Amino acid sequence: MEKKIVFVLKNQNGQEIKSEDIKDKKILLSFHPLAWTSVCAKQMQSIEKNYKKFLDLNTVPFGISVDPQPSKKAWAQKLKIKKLQLLSDFWPHGEFSSSLDLFIKKFGFTARANVILDENKKIIFKKIYPIKQLPDIKEIISFLNEKNKGGEKL
Repeated sequence: MEKKIVFVLKNQNGQEIKSEDIKDKKILLSFHPLAWTSVCAKQMQSIEKNYKKFLDLNTVPFGISVDPQPSKKAWAQKLKIKKLQLLSDFWPHGEFSSSLDLFIKKFGFTARANVILDENKKIIFKKIYPIKQLPDIKEIISFLNEKNKGGEKL
């Protein structure tokens, strides 16, 4: 039996986001190693640009890294991110990403990965990308489209 994924993390504005409060929706957790880096910026901007598509696909997207909340806030402002919530897995350092086997201990940051949780908070998609590779947002949107049609494509 797959375990239910539960998290309580602060967003860039210091608000607590609880997975349990997100009812009847899928959740996209887009993990990026570190804020203030070019590939991570492009990754978060691609989600921001497609934010409405995710909502239309009954999915709440989040960016997540081990950066502290004040850094996430300044970075979101710099990138002009207005809708996407950037979650901080700062303290205990990498605890949530470790629970998903995405924390790279020797570097002190998370892998670049996308994880999608279904409406019951179970993992239905998990992909780790090379650190320097920008994840293909179309891949995620296509997967969600298939899921919404009832397809079981992974």
